[in-house]
Amino acid sequence: MSRAVVPSDLEPRLVAQHGEAQRERIHRGLAQVAALWRPEDGDLAAFAAEHFVSEPARLAATRDRLEQALEQLGGHLNEVSRELRRPTDLDVGPLLPVDPLLAAYDPGAHVTEDLFRAKVGFVVLLNFPQTTLAERLERGPGFSRDAWAEDRLTGRFGSRVPAEVRQAETRATSDADLYIAEYNLWMHHLVDDQGQRLFPKGMRLISHWNLRDELKSRYADPQGVARQRMIIQVMERIVTQTLPAAVIDNPRVDWNPFTNAVSVAPASEVEDDAPARPAVGDGTREDDVRYAKLLAQFHAARRADPFVPVAPSAIARSFELGRELPEARVRGLLEQVLASPLVPRVAAVIQQRLGRPLEPQDLWYAGFKASGGRPEAELDALTRQRYPSAEAFARDMPRMLRALGFSPEKATFLAEHIRVDAARGAGHAMQAMRRGDFPRLRTRVGPGGMDYKGYNIAVHELGHNVEQVFSLYEVDHTLLAGVPNNAFTEALAFVFQARDLELLGLARPDAASERERVLNDFWQTWEIAGVALVDVAVWHWMYAHPDATPARLREAVVRIAQETWDRYYAPVLGGKGTPLLGIYSHMISYPLYLADYPLGHLIAFQIEEHLRKSGALGREFERMARQGAVTPDVWMQNATGAPVSAEPLLRATEAALGPAR
Repeated sequence: MSRAVVPSDLEPRLVAQHGEAQRERIHRGLAQVAALWRPEDGDLAAFAAEHFVSEPARLAATRDRLEQALEQLGGHLNEVSRELRRPTDLDVGPLLPVDPLLAAYDPGAHVTEDLFRAKVGFVVLLNFPQTTLAERLERGPGFSRDAWAEDRLTGRFGSRVPAEVRQAETRATSDADLYIAEYNLWMHHLVDDQGQRLFPKGMRLISHWNLRDELKSRYADPQGVARQRMIIQVMERIVTQTLPAAVIDNPRVDWNPFTNAVSVAPASEVEDDAPARPAVGDGTREDDVRYAKLLAQFHAARRADPFVPVAPSAIARSFELGRELPEARVRGLLEQVLASPLVPRVAAVIQQRLGRPLEPQDLWYAGFKASGGRPEAELDALTRQRYPSAEAFARDMPRMLRALGFSPEKATFLAEHIRVDAARGAGHAMQAMRRGDFPRLRTRVGPGGMDYKGYNIAVHELGHNVEQVFSLYEVDHTLLAGVPNNAFTEALAFVFQARDLELLGLARPDAASERERVLNDFWQTWEIAGVALVDVAVWHWMYAHPDATPARLREAVVRIAQETWDRYYAPVLGGKGTPLLGIYSHMISYPLYLADYPLGHLIAFQIEEHLRKSGALGREFERMARQGAVTPDVWMQNATGAPVSAEPLLRATEAALGPAR
């Protein structure tokens, strides 16, 4: 893309008209406009002469008018998109062939380009400053709230990606998301070498979320290790794409994941609600669909590269624009945890508790949580009784929010501003983008009610939704609505999720449980940090091999996952050469998202440290969330008194372990 030529006499004319004090603003504004102006946009000089604003009150009024308009525009388009996705996101019955097509349509794909054509985008660029990440990191702590709002305003017009390119990205993401949402396994139909069924009838788990949570739930189960090993075998076959196509969401066939043998299930073992699927003992592996979906995401994202010169790759956009944390800094934080000498010490504690050498499944060790000692069936019975439907969870939200420390009035306000739906997939939170609309909490509710996995996810999503209410309805500028990046909303959601058992009346925090919390946070951060490195490394590989086939990509993902495992995990957990780190569904449906989880754990731990000192979760959660979308270190400094760091978690872990022996 070429930069438009600014007439040589334009800047002097504007300075003469508006005064020498405006020279710097005029020079900067013209450069910003010229970077994205196209010949079909018309006469740049005439536009600048008409729309440059120098009078401070009028400039502020222009910003406020744009803020109001963009809130309504973005908010209503978000609602339209949400409604178009309703059949694919929610459990509202069988999908129709047209539903994925509607979900793939992005009603906002043309908005930025339309606003440029209407000259609105150029009014913004002419009058308000754009900053680089380096400038925000250096000068952001001194920005006023108005300056932050103006920075976020120009950030919306920092690129001019064609609508058809944005639409292609939406289509690829929606297609991948639907593939993942329907990737279910009926666990009763997994059999071992003796033909035994290790899982109860009717258990239908989505990959990877439910598979992982089922594995975590089996630490108190006498048959837990056998079940966990079977789940690990399933996960590895998903990553290597050697899982038979016939077993995906099909309870009419039985499958031995160790031998890969498939057979027709006895009629007596087939669930009453079994979907219509062919009952054929076909062991043919699934084609490389998983990696075709990932490649489609890559190719769609790559089409946008030429139109975002400040961040000309999806990787750069993810870190520089999305997280506002440089990739090198994020990688350094993750590697600081992965390579910590505390890892083998925590592993030794786990091994002592388990009474056996650690294995790959212990990547998801759950024994540091109070729930690790409670049978899953007990927790399932409790949550199913309390939450037979999504509506029941919604009715209980005011009580839960009061229990978390919010005042009765604030708890009522929050519950009134959150809507709960039964999800088709594992569950998610969907934000609102204008005041007057409401965030959505989506969670999976089975025919018998909400099991513990669904409840645990729902409490996590409730944390997202509470943040979304505060950071929209109580932020001073809606241009700042939200949080610095996804890691922060994940962190705030983790704060809620860590208290799920308290909300069921099962946990009473004490010194011992605090020690457990610290060790659990450390182990979870260590687990997901390697997954995040694999995710980023895969995208670097795709950029280095843009013409790769799905088969080559599969081979690369397996190799990268294996190498990462062997470097950081095999010395502790064994399983040399396992591709297990490639199992996370986010790699396919939410590209380059996974780094937000370990960052979220680090941020959540810093927040928890602060909450423990302040003793006021409700008040402090609200204060933090109301800051809005400033840069990460500014947010964290204001919230807790320190920038984003791994050190607090590492220091606390060392203290929880006690003196080294």
